[in-house]
Amino acid sequence: MQKTSFTYTLNKEQQETLVNLLQSGNYRPCKVPYTIIAVDAVSWNCYVNLYISGKVLIQGKGAQEFVLNILEPMVLGAAMLGYEGILNPESVAPHMGTDESGKGDFFGPMVIAAAYTNEELSKQMMNIGVRDSMLISNDSQAMKLGAEIRKLLGENRYTIVRIGNPSYNKLYAKMRSVNRLLSWGHARCIENLLMTVPSCPRAISDQFAHSKNAIAHALMQKGKTIELVQMHRAESDIAVAAASVLAREGFLRSLQQMKQLYGLDFPKGATDQTRAAAQALIKRRGPHVLIDVAKCHFKTTDAILSAMGLSRTDLPEDGQVMSQENAARYWKGKKEEE
Repeated sequence: MQKTSFTYTLNKEQQETLVNLLQSGNYRPCKVPYTIIAVDAVSWNCYVNLYISGKVLIQGKGAQEFVLNILEPMVLGAAMLGYEGILNPESVAPHMGTDESGKGDFFGPMVIAAAYTNEELSKQMMNIGVRDSMLISNDSQAMKLGAEIRKLLGENRYTIVRIGNPSYNKLYAKMRSVNRLLSWGHARCIENLLMTVPSCPRAISDQFAHSKNAIAHALMQKGKTIELVQMHRAESDIAVAAASVLAREGFLRSLQQMKQLYGLDFPKGATDQTRAAAQALIKRRGPHVLIDVAKCHFKTTDAILSAMGLSRTDLPEDGQVMSQENAARYWKGKKEEE
């Protein structure tokens, strides 16, 4: 969930900079006790109060965007939101981060990326605005930032594993677990990046599985030598954040390629728009097309097929596999019918 309240303590110079910005910009003055200046930042959908104590409070639905786009670059002069840990030495020591995109999207591949960083690269990443891709609401901005990260890292300091839908459905039919599939993909990224940065001592990823050893178990011989760190909110690490942007860029580019191939928009997520697009595509190409464009184990598949008088038996074998949760719901419904 996106934060809606932020507090920072500003020095005298930063206070003056903020006052000048708020007085000269499109902000509506407010009366708030004990403040130097208080405004309604209408275009950002938030309120900004600078108190006599030097503390600034930003509150509202758009508070996070204001911090990222105004306060950090123009007042604080540093990217801080989400990178509280970047200020300690360990976080800028040489290491790689991994992250994925497309996991919760019905259409499109699963894309996993790994990015290497060190102290100098960390500084450069922060300067170009690298942050968790979930904090970037604009797709074109995410793709632009992804291109900048690739240019910064060069060919040897990042890697991307794209699991296209046919391969994804085949692997899921074999593994029957998204977490196992994710672990396999993250492990392959780590192995691949170690081929070009063999001295990298540590890899950080989000803890997406119940077992902290999920990725470790999927690593092959070369990857067994690296220190593997799995933690919650891993995107606060600059290397993981860079990997998250690279993965999202790869996912978005795949959707663009699918649009060119099929002449149809492929909405993100698993919404009513997603189902409508799938039904339109099935009318053109037949139900078998889902194996090439979608993650068929989603319960969305059943809703789409049912609305068209079809069932999973109309799909290729790999597309007939349900998630464990979806299968349990299906058989429970069958028993209730009986």
